[in-house]
Amino acid sequence: MIATRRFALAALLVCLGQTAILGYMVESRAGILRTGAEVLLKTAPVDPRDLLRGDYVILSYDISTIATALITGERPAGDEKMPLQVRLKSATDGFWTVTEASFQPLPAIAGSVIVNTLPVRGYDVPSGTDGTVWVTYGIESYYVPEGEGRPIEDGRNTGRVSVAVRVSEDGQPQIRALMLDGVPLYQEPLY
Repeated sequence: MIATRRFALAALLVCLGQTAILGYMVESRAGILRTGAEVLLKTAPVDPRDLLRGDYVILSYDISTIATALITGERPAGDEKMPLQVRLKSATDGFWTVTEASFQPLPAIAGSVIVNTLPVRGYDVPSGTDGTVWVTYGIESYYVPEGEGRPIEDGRNTGRVSVAVRVSEDGQPQIRALMLDGVPLYQEPLY
């Protein structure tokens, strides 16, 4: 009887712990969508064309290619990996572009948003100021209902797809809406 109660209590604690972890994951994403700074990103064609794997569309952005001249401060050496902080500012066309990047923390400046990339290897960052580095932000795929990816891919490849992204204060991006010709096709619910 006592062993059964202990087992039931242990099972209940495990269930509560798993529920709390899942709730935290959902709320952290919803918090970004609810209160993050919104930026509008222009997508870029993906080449080679890897269209639709399962039920998601592969996205690339103009901000994924950063000129090394915009990277300030020290860079990681060799095989060391570090996230890059990227400052975005709104351009005259409404889309946000890269104005500065650094492997060290960037100070907050009014009218700009800082977004973090996924870790970049030192080998992938060319020395000097003549090259470019390709980065990812963790928002390079978007799930769509089955069979609805083709028009989005065609629009993406002709430059008609844009993405509204919310960025948390600590630089984490989340896709809020996927748009075709400026009209929202899909909007992310908070929950």
